[in-house]
Amino acid sequence: MQKDTPHISYIPSQITSAVEGYELLLRLHNDLSSAQNQMIQISFKYVIWLEANLCAILGALIEALESRGNVVTLIDCEKFQQKSDILSRNGFFEYYGIQIPTIREHKTPISYKKFKEKEAIPYNQYILAELINNPEFPRHSERLGKKIKENIYELFENARTHGRCKHIHTCGQFYPNKKKLHITIVDTGETITNNVQRFLKNKLSPCECIHWAMQLGNTKKKVIYQAVLV
Repeated sequence: MQKDTPHISYIPSQITSAVEGYELLLRLHNDLSSAQNQMIQISFKYVIWLEANLCAILGALIEALESRGNVVTLIDCEKFQQKSDILSRNGFFEYYGIQIPTIREHKTPISYKKFKEKEAIPYNQYILAELINNPEFPRHSERLGKKIKENIYELFENARTHGRCKHIHTCGQFYPNKKKLHITIVDTGETITNNVQRFLKNKLSPCECIHWAMQLGNTKKKVIYQAVLV
């Protein structure tokens, strides 16, 4: 394939935060895993539903493609906008140069952002502004708000401290009526498997490494929780 011949990859029609949604995005990643020095167009032509928090995965996918010399653009965004304006409201389209106006003013999406390893304070401010202090976020006590912030920040801290990656991608949305919060934090650095094997000096299987990392006492100060943390 010549670099001036674009390769078009289509995002599946419906992607949710269920296991199947992550598998579809992983399949998209695998389909493009060998692309180098190409023009890649990621199309929203057939997308009917895409949950806002999953933009963090798409952002990490784009970064991985660009790191291999590919030039990535988003296409057919207007077609998806006719079905849902969520990627305009959360700033994902704008981040990648797609300007599509939206008239909705609800602030339930948590904006798509990329943070560098040393940007712990900006991330803390981001969670406060986008979530805890957001007037549309459900009312809560100061103590509960502090606990929510600490739990989300801890996920970021795991990636920041141990991930050894260029950027950490994050995005989300809360659903006041359903009393749900979806937030996704993605780093493209070291994997759980590599870090646990290195720490234990033992060639455990990926499943065994994850099981070990989740046990009480095997603190994340010793190993890295990597990939997608929701």
